[in-house]
Amino acid sequence: MKKILILFVASSFWMISCKKNFIELTPISTASVDAVYKTDKDFQDAVAGIYSTLRNQYQDFWIFGDLRADDSWHALGNDAFLVSVNTFSMSSSATLMINSWRNYYKMISRSNLVLDKIAATDAAVVKNKDRHIAEARFLRAFAYFDLVRIWGDVPMTTTSLSIDAGYKLSREKVQKIYNDVIIPDLIFAESKLPPKFSGTDVGRVTKGAASSLLARVYMTLKDFTKAETKLQEITGMGYALLPNYNDLFDYTKEEHHSEYIFDVEYQDGGLGLGSGYSNKFLPKSAGSAADLFYNVKGGAGEQNTPTLEFLAAFDPTDKRKDVTVAKGYYDNSGVFKGFLQIATFTKKYLAATPVINDSKVNWKVIRYADVLLMYAEALNENGKTDQAIPYINMIRKRAGLPAYTSLTKDVARDKIYDERRFELGMEGVRWFDLVRTGKVNSVMAPFGMKSHMTVFPIPLIEIQIINNPAILPQNPGYD
Repeated sequence: MKKILILFVASSFWMISCKKNFIELTPISTASVDAVYKTDKDFQDAVAGIYSTLRNQYQDFWIFGDLRADDSWHALGNDAFLVSVNTFSMSSSATLMINSWRNYYKMISRSNLVLDKIAATDAAVVKNKDRHIAEARFLRAFAYFDLVRIWGDVPMTTTSLSIDAGYKLSREKVQKIYNDVIIPDLIFAESKLPPKFSGTDVGRVTKGAASSLLARVYMTLKDFTKAETKLQEITGMGYALLPNYNDLFDYTKEEHHSEYIFDVEYQDGGLGLGSGYSNKFLPKSAGSAADLFYNVKGGAGEQNTPTLEFLAAFDPTDKRKDVTVAKGYYDNSGVFKGFLQIATFTKKYLAATPVINDSKVNWKVIRYADVLLMYAEALNENGKTDQAIPYINMIRKRAGLPAYTSLTKDVARDKIYDERRFELGMEGVRWFDLVRTGKVNSVMAPFGMKSHMTVFPIPLIEIQIINNPAILPQNPGYD
């Protein structure tokens, strides 16, 4: 998959519009576009173009999933925007808002174009037709799922639009987007995608990825009955926890292992296809030689610092603690190198980085531990607490923690929430878990959060371009 993305970069600039529209609106029919969409490889490359936009978007997804929540902060304080995320004072004109909105709609536009063009093709010529459709629909659902979790009601389209039609596309209710696009797209995708890929196709979405994202959707909607059924299916797909938690974040080893379900894929090598996590998350603390020790070229950013409260919340014997949030590291001589009092960092994204912001570290969207904890939660919410406990204990056993024996439903619920916090910490899950479980207001109010801030502000420039509050109004509280 990473090799396919490299080829795509060299051949797909024609797809990118520089016009500042509120949605990327590729024309329905042009001679150049029609000429491109002919062969199986044409569609494979076009789908790779959707993945490439996802890769761009997820460079900063941690700001939504981690920095916005309670377990991370911008300790260095040298970036006014990141501070504003911590203090819930972020402007609707922030670059992150604008770029993210456009990245997601670029994904949707490219998905819609592929789906429009592939519909009339001959399956004998486009031999992987069903797979291309399934991938495009998965990626469209993925984009819409993030959009509604970040902004709530958003414009919805499932076909290529003219420019004029795009300007008239109003915000649609979240539930309708789930019912009409996200859920049907994922159901179709899981029915047509293969259980796994091999060779250069490794990294493309699979049946398990579609099923797991669908389960996350059901959990977000609190449809625990459907979630339980779907999650039970996934437990029979052959996934398994790695015996050693730290191996998940050892990038000298294979990332596509038994626990892997779906990552956003990156590659180092100086071609600009790598991620920035290794640089961004390493501390700048005075006197620190961490960047040299970890061979991360270009310096440290200290942009996503785990809080001391998060560090203190871990059981001291928890094997996940040091890799999730650390106060320092042991050098090659076994000497501990600590940082300043407030400086912590996560080791989950550290890999040798030969060029600044060009690391091979992937972003883990869903892994099997997440599935097991969702399954435990769904079972518990469905009144099957005794059946849920073994799945919680599978996670705790790997972490070196004692098993639970008997829990009430309410206690089990809190234990599962805690386990998700420690297992998936600094992986872009925390904020969305707080919102999904209804705990966000009580947890985040001390940080300055107001009740309307469960969603983010619509980018100001998009509101100004449309200039019609009946079509694209700002989210309440951000006016």
